[in-house]
Amino acid sequence: MSELIFEKSVSGRRAVRMSKIAAYPLDEKHKRKAPLDLPEAAEVDVVRHYMDLSRKAHGVSNGFYPLGSCTMKYNPALHEEICGDANFADIHPLQSEQSRQGSLFVMYGLKQALCEITGMADMTLQPAAGAHGELTALMMIKAFHRDNGESNRHIVLVPDSAHGTNPASAAMLNYDVQEVPSDADGMVDVEALRKMATNEVAALMLTNPNTLGIFENNIVEIAEIIHGVGGKLYYDGANMNAILGIVRPGDMGFDVMHLNLHKTFSTPHGGGGPGSGPVGCSAEMAKYLPNPQVVKTDNGYHLKDMPNSIGKVKSFYGNFMIDLKAYAYILSLGAEGLKNTSVGAVLNANYMKQKLKDAYAMSHAGLCMHEFVMSAKNIKEKTGITAFDIAKGILDYGIHPPTVYFPLIVPEALMVEPTETENRETLDRACDILLEMARLAETEPERLKQAPTTLSVGRVDETLAARKPILRYEKPEA
Repeated sequence: MSELIFEKSVSGRRAVRMSKIAAYPLDEKHKRKAPLDLPEAAEVDVVRHYMDLSRKAHGVSNGFYPLGSCTMKYNPALHEEICGDANFADIHPLQSEQSRQGSLFVMYGLKQALCEITGMADMTLQPAAGAHGELTALMMIKAFHRDNGESNRHIVLVPDSAHGTNPASAAMLNYDVQEVPSDADGMVDVEALRKMATNEVAALMLTNPNTLGIFENNIVEIAEIIHGVGGKLYYDGANMNAILGIVRPGDMGFDVMHLNLHKTFSTPHGGGGPGSGPVGCSAEMAKYLPNPQVVKTDNGYHLKDMPNSIGKVKSFYGNFMIDLKAYAYILSLGAEGLKNTSVGAVLNANYMKQKLKDAYAMSHAGLCMHEFVMSAKNIKEKTGITAFDIAKGILDYGIHPPTVYFPLIVPEALMVEPTETENRETLDRACDILLEMARLAETEPERLKQAPTTLSVGRVDETLAARKPILRYEKPEA
C-alpha cells in the first residue's frame, strides 16, 4: 500500500528515477550497517535557514546585476525542466553509443547551430569554460604552425584592453606575450600593430567588441595584417552577445574562437561554474580540434577520433547540461530572437550611458555596444571618493555593482553591462542610484567610505587583508 501511495504522490519523472534505482539494487556489502547520524530539524526550520541564506546572497533572481564583460543572463525555468528529464539527467557517457543517440543529436545540433551563428566551419564542445577554450584554441594554433615547419613563431599579440585570461593562456603555452596599444578611440592602434606584426607572431588575440564596449571598425584591415605575416587571428567570444545575428567572427577574418555558452546563451555562471567554452575554427584548422568529434552518418550519430587532433582537453565530452541549455535557448529564440537579444543589449547599454554621461566621465565618446566603461576619476579628484567606494555604496541600495578597475587602461573604471533582459524601469532605478552615488560623493563622502552599512557583512579592510591574510591552512594568532 505504501508503495502505491508513493507512486501516486510523486511526479512521473521522480517515479521513473525511483523505479530505475529499484531495478539496480545495491549489494549488501555496500549498504550502511547503522543509521546515518544526522541532526534532527523540522522542515520549516530547514526551509527558513536556506531562505535566509538566499536573501543574503545577491544574484540575477534578486535584482539588477550589471557585471561588465560577464553577461549575467537569466536562466529560464524551461531549461531546468529539460535538464531534469531522466533521459538526459540519468545518462552515463560510458553507455553504448546506440543508447546515447539523443544526447549525441543535441551535441551535433548545437555544434551546427553555433557554426552558423559564428561563421565557423567546425566546432568542439569539450572546453569547460572560456579560458579553457582560449587554451584549446592556442594549442590548435601551435599545432598548425608546428605542422607547417614554423615553430619559430613564439609571439602572441594581445591588446592592452584584453581580458586577463588572454595573456595568461598564451603564457601557459610558453608564448611570449606582447601588448598592443589602443588608439585615442579605444580600438587597436593599427599602425602600432603593423610594426609589431612579424614572422615570429603566432597569433593576435582579440575581443570584438572589446572590453571598452567598442566595435573594432578596422577588423578587416587587422585580419589582413596578421594573415599577411602568416599569423592566426583568435576571437575571444566573451562579448559575442553584442553581435548575435548581426555580424559573424568568421566573416571578420577570425581563424579560431571560443564562445561562452554560460554567458551568451542563457546560463548564469555565478558561483564558480559550471561553464562551457566551445571552440570553433575555419576549415583549415578543423583537423586540430580535440577528440572525439560528433559526426553524423546514415546510421546515426557517432564519436570519431581525428588523426591530427591536439587530443582530449576535458573528460568525456564537456559539460553536457550547459550544452543542453544553450541548445534549448537557441531553438526557443530562433535567428530573429537571437538578433533581438543583441539589439536589446546594445540599446540598454546606450540608454544608461546617455543618462550617466554628465555625472561620470565616459572612457570614450559615441555609441557603445552591449557595455560601456565610465570613470570615477573626476569624482575622485574632486571629492576623494573612488570607484571602489561607489561600488560599495551601491550595495546598500539593493543592486550589484558593476565591474570595477577593469579594463586597466581606464582609471577608476566602472564597467556596466545591463544585458537585454532588464526593462526600462530597472535601468532608470539603476541610473538613479549611480547618480545618487555621485551626489553623495560631494555631500556625504564619509557615508560612502563606510558603505555598505545595511548588509550582514561590512567592508573588509583591504590593506589589512593584503598584509595579514588569514589562510585556511594557518591558525590565526591568539
